[in-house]
Parts: sequence; C-alpha cells; structure tokens
Amino acid sequence: MISKKVANVTDALQGVQDHMTLMLGGFGLCGIPENAIAELVRIGVKGITCISNNAGVDDFGLGLLLQKHQIKKMVSSYVGENDEFERQMLSGELDVELIPQGTLAERCRAAQAGFPAIYTPAGYGTEVAEGKEVREFDGKMHVLEYAFKADFAFVKAWKGDEAGNLIFKGTARNFNPNMCGAAKITVAEVEELVPLGTLDPNQIHIPGIFVQRIFQGETYEKRIEQRTVRQRN
Repeated sequence: MISKKVANVTDALQGVQDHMTLMLGGFGLCGIPENAIAELVRIGVKGITCISNNAGVDDFGLGLLLQKHQIKKMVSSYVGENDEFERQMLSGELDVELIPQGTLAERCRAAQAGFPAIYTPAGYGTEVAEGKEVREFDGKMHVLEYAFKADFAFVKAWKGDEAGNLIFKGTARNFNPNMCGAAKITVAEVEELVPLGTLDPNQIHIPGIFVQRIFQGETYEKRIEQRTVRQRN
C-alpha cells in the first residue's frame, strides 16, 4: 500500500508557487478546505487563479486571500456574499470569469476523466457563449467548453484513509468530488484520518487513485453564510 499521508498542511502544500491555478472545493462555506486556505494566506503566494464555486465571504474562506490581494483571477459561479470581491472586480483589480454552476462542475469532471472538452446547452445565446464554438445536437445549440487545467486541487472530506480514499458528508459533496484528480496534484484535508481498511468500501465516494496527498485537518469553524431562524412566538 502506498501511503498518501503527510504530516500537516505545510507538507501538503509543498510545491505551491506564485501564479499557479488552484481548484478549491466546497459549496458556499460548506466543505471548503479551511486549513489549505489558511496556509495559502500564511505562505503568501501571489497572482493565483482560483477555480471555486464561490469566493467565500469577506473574512472567511477565499475572502481571506482576496483581502491580501493574492488572487489574480476568480473562476466562479456564485460571488454574491463578498463585498471585497465586488470592489476588486468593479475597480479592475480582479479578473473574473463567471460560469454557469453546472458547467463549472462538468469542466472539473471532464478534467478528472481526461476529456479535453464538453458541449453544453447552458449559456448559449448569452455573454457566456461569446467567442466560443457552438454546435447543434438534435436541434439544440450547444457551447464548447474546455476542461480546466489546474496545478493543485484542494478538497475537504469528512473521513479519509492513508491511501487517499475519501467519504464526503452532506453538501460537501458539491464540487469536492469533481475536483479530485482534476488537477496535477490533489490534496485532501479530512476531519478524521483513519487507518487503511477502516472505511467500508461501499461507502467510499472517491477512491485514493485520485488523491496524491492527505492530512488530518484541524479546528474547522464550519461557518454559515446567512443564518436564518424562525421568530419566537
């Protein structure tokens, strides 16, 4: 058995450099690689391109990288919770590529599967399709979208073993699984790292072949973007 386990987040991020393209899993603030993001802030990499469903909030998630002006370009679907993101985009400080959410997921999955591109009907006839090849299938127009090319993918799972097998929990299954194996190096941080053979094979969502490094994460905040509660009687 080849162990993918590394001692800590510092070892897990060895090789990350300025101007790289990074995938970061999660949905909103759910299932984001909190430890990896904190380490990216600490080492101070600059000029990075981030592929992520969202841009975090002002003081958490990718918002921490935006505060330090470490991100050159954001490739995202939903960015409505981050005032600093809006300011940087409108001022021209930040390059932004907005993508339909399903297209973002499929461009990740295409990279994971080794497909160079996909055709999708999403975005046809809108700004999303400007300058792109289009083709008709069964009477419906589709847009050609290329698979992502990333240097690192950072994902967060609930449980994992030393071989890199992963189990995700709840909404963390949005985007995290699709990003595994979609970059040159996939780094998984997990809430619980268990010995090989502990996980039920029938419950594994991503096999270890898609993961190069895995480590035990620490002190997850698991914030909620907008807490909504019922009024008391």
